[in-house]
Amino acid sequence: MDILGATLRVYVDDLDKAVPFYEGLAGGRALRSERGGIEVAAIGCFLLMSGPESQLELLRKVTATIAVTDVEETARVLTAHGGEVIAGPVPTPAGRNLIARHPDGAVYEYADRRA
Repeated sequence: MDILGATLRVYVDDLDKAVPFYEGLAGGRALRSERGGIEVAAIGCFLLMSGPESQLELLRKVTATIAVTDVEETARVLTAHGGEVIAGPVPTPAGRNLIARHPDGAVYEYADRRA
C-alpha cells in the first residue's frame, strides 16, 4: 500500500463563496461534484464540503482523506493490522474510496484515482 498524500477537509457554509479563496490559495481550479446532498470542491490539497448539517455531521467524524494507489489493497492492509473497513470501497467521480476505523478509533477516508 502506497500513501501518496493527504487532503485537508474543510466544511463551509457557502461553497460558492469559499471556492475563489481556495483557488487563489492553491493556485488551481476547483473540481466540483455533488453526492447525497453534499456539494464538494477539490482544490489542491483542500476538500471543501457544504450541505445540510445532518449530512455533514457524519462526514465530520472522518479525520482526513488519504490518497493511496489502490483502495482494495489498502483494505487488505488495514484489516490485516487491526483496522476495520466501515464503508466501501465504492466508486467516486475521481476513482474509488473507502472509510476505515483504525484500532485507536480514528476514522479516515482512503481514496484512489482508479476507474
